[in-house]
Amino acid sequence: MSVPYETTAYEPPESPESPEEHLMRLLGRALNSFELPDETIRRLDCALAHDGSLHSAHHSAGLHRETYRHTWLLADGSALTLWELVHNTAPGGEAQHEVYVDEEELRAATARLALPPDTPEFELPVPVPVQLSPIPAPRHVYAQGGSADHARRLLRRAENADRPGAETAALLATATAHQITQAFGGPGRSCRAGIGFSLYEHAFLLRDGAEISLWEVEHTATPDGRHMCEVYESEDAARGAMERRATQVS
Repeated sequence: MSVPYETTAYEPPESPESPEEHLMRLLGRALNSFELPDETIRRLDCALAHDGSLHSAHHSAGLHRETYRHTWLLADGSALTLWELVHNTAPGGEAQHEVYVDEEELRAATARLALPPDTPEFELPVPVPVQLSPIPAPRHVYAQGGSADHARRLLRRAENADRPGAETAALLATATAHQITQAFGGPGRSCRAGIGFSLYEHAFLLRDGAEISLWEVEHTATPDGRHMCEVYESEDAARGAMERRATQVS
């Protein structure tokens, strides 16, 4: 996702698709996308962020079936999930993509697949009991090179008055590696045409082994609709800024 308000366009190495691009790609490959309710598509028109993950998979005797969960955060703060079924059980063995609005439809579609008799029944994951220890968050996977320069450019394009100051800039001058990821979630406010929010975490590994993250809010909630960048030292501060901006334009 580029940021056109810079003199030099900002293209993160791991630049993700926008929610709209992800939806269009999913619908474009699904053979039954025309069956989705119009109301579902209308709700997704104002999605602020998205996330996709593998839900389950089965491979046997040259045949395969995978299911994916695609979830969008909507402007009203709710979430909407579509389920994608990918399999090669049709004649010719080519991969087929189907999309469904709920898990019941997904289970019914999976049951119709011509998989071997020993294929286990489709089962949704069992919720993890609350008494179990939480799974540790994965460590950052850092990329080497140009990290201090990336930090300088990030701070330079920040337009918010409460952006990180000289002390943070001095720390980041010792950065030896960094990673950029899009954070899921955003302001639960009414959507207006042309208004969009994105939240990125810029994680840096310092020379002494310490880690520090800056949080970038990219949005078009400006009087003239231009892109604006704001940078904060914590995720809470960044999300608070998103909420304030959303309130101003709603």
